[in-house]
Amino acid sequence: MDELRVEDLARRTDTSVDTIRFYQKRRLLDPPRREGRVAWYGPEHLARLERIRELQARGFSLAVIRRLLDGELDAIDEPLAAAVADAAAEELLTLDELAARAGVPAALLDTVVREGLLVPRTRDGDPRFAASDATIVSAGLTLLEVGLPLPSLLTLARRHDDATREIAEEAVQLFDTHVREPLRASGETEAAQAEQLVDAFRTLLPAVTTLVAHHFRSVLLEVAQEHLEAVGEPAELDAARAEPGWSAATEEAAP
Repeated sequence: MDELRVEDLARRTDTSVDTIRFYQKRRLLDPPRREGRVAWYGPEHLARLERIRELQARGFSLAVIRRLLDGELDAIDEPLAAAVADAAAEELLTLDELAARAGVPAALLDTVVREGLLVPRTRDGDPRFAASDATIVSAGLTLLEVGLPLPSLLTLARRHDDATREIAEEAVQLFDTHVREPLRASGETEAAQAEQLVDAFRTLLPAVTTLVAHHFRSVLLEVAQEHLEAVGEPAELDAARAEPGWSAATEEAAP
């Protein structure tokens, strides 16, 4: 194949020129050969760009794609990376599309993004948001509508995000130490190791998600009950007792 200018490479791979330059900035694509002010791309650029597009279509993040292309992740880890990407796969929206779907002003969403509480995914250098973020945003709007102040909610959300991320990182490290590393040292074939890794991930993800969600709800209800028992009026206590989440153990201990 003859060498190509960037415009020709973009046309051959159905990629924009800006995207190709973005991939180079992210070290996903090697720099072209330069002849004066003209940049020339060869067969290796075409092949690598096609591989990037293939992996991106499977939902891999650019960081994972770079590690796969550079050999930092191998044939055993690729199916696990695909399973993680598949678990997170859903429709992606621009900020304006998310604002319209959630019924929230784009300016408010932009504030939440700048606070780091709504994290976009990068697609071809542009930020995109998961469609499920609309549900989260709508829930947040409900909290504002009942009178909770935005600055306090943002502070609480930041603390929750920090704590959740720390616990999630520990959980991932546990998986790596007690599942992934022993499997990779097991001496089984690469195909068998990859299959068992994916099976373990698909088993553990819903189990851990259910445990965390249930535990947070239980603790939240317990704290709410304790607070009502300390400061609540009789009518508030009667209303709380009518809720299915009221704890019998806490009820027995109540004065």
